[in-house]
Amino acid sequence: MRALIPGTAACLLAFLAVGGARGADDISVETTRRGEAMEVICKATLEAPPELIWRTLTDYGHLAEFIPGMRRSRVIEQRGAVSVVEQSGVATFLFFSTPIEVTLASTERPPNAIEVSMIKGNLKRLDGAYRIEPQQGGRMLLTWNGIVEAQSLPPLLGELVMRANIADQFRGMVREIERRDALRRDKQREAKP
Repeated sequence: MRALIPGTAACLLAFLAVGGARGADDISVETTRRGEAMEVICKATLEAPPELIWRTLTDYGHLAEFIPGMRRSRVIEQRGAVSVVEQSGVATFLFFSTPIEVTLASTERPPNAIEVSMIKGNLKRLDGAYRIEPQQGGRMLLTWNGIVEAQSLPPLLGELVMRANIADQFRGMVREIERRDALRRDKQREAKP
């Protein structure tokens, strides 16, 4: 379900600390069944500035460039703090794949929250939010907490597919935040005499 997390989501099985010595710490994913749906909580501790994290999360038009499995992400409407974003991609797990097409309302609540809800698509349900919270030592905790329900997959398979793809999405977002932060740090070093 790679089209789920805009800036998301949008988006978790093998926990991979990405980046160099200053990479994300404590990347974790937890899932809990909620009836036919699944609650997913993803967390990563980052050393990037909150403004950079925010810009990456809200870079809706470029998400397909760094979110695994996402083929397209584009803003189709802007309503004040709400961006309406169309996304498409493929959810895969082992040998199984299914297309994902969603239109999401992404409500920005600066400086630390982005709420996402599905307007339409081929999922039964998708609601969630990113949160950016300061931690000790200037680090930031990035959290995605969402409820996802697949439309036409058997419950166990749907859970495995959604969990795996949300994990990949979240790791893709973390990698991009760290890549952008490394570029920022390089520019700072170059600017020093």
